[in-house]
Amino acid sequence: MPAMCPGRTTELLKLHLDHTPVEIERKFLVATDDWRRSVVRSVHIRDGLIAVYKDRKVRVRIADAVATIAIKGPRSGIARAEYEYEIPVADAEHILSTICRDDMVEKQRFFVQDAGALWQVDVYGGLLHGVVIAEIELKQGFQQLQLPKWIGKEVTGDLSYRKINMVAKRRRVSS
Repeated sequence: MPAMCPGRTTELLKLHLDHTPVEIERKFLVATDDWRRSVVRSVHIRDGLIAVYKDRKVRVRIADAVATIAIKGPRSGIARAEYEYEIPVADAEHILSTICRDDMVEKQRFFVQDAGALWQVDVYGGLLHGVVIAEIELKQGFQQLQLPKWIGKEVTGDLSYRKINMVAKRRRVSS
């Protein structure tokens, strides 16, 4: 793994790089703000879409001072292949400003310890201002899950809650 900024702990890297090459996640709408009482940390994220082909995508991300590029394969139920690699922040900034431009979203990701699990609650800004989605990454697709009281409707398989579709809809509405 490339060297990081002095003093950077491996805890921050776990946000991005300490995982198997399969992403298994479920997504939910958030019914109340009660999740805010259980926040353990947060990170500011800028995501830029580099390419999309069918159900595959490549994106660049800057999360605070860590930049990554991810390649995501087609979905199979709630799972998909995901390969994510650290890249220099300067390279990520350049990619965001020259390749992604209008295909960038910003969000604050809150890590919420609740119901025996670590949830990620994304509060979007910019074009997606007002969108709040909770995600949970699972080790197995059939894993039992206790839902916190603040969780609303599950939107895991709902195409309208994929970032690319939410952005397209907001652009149509605002033009």
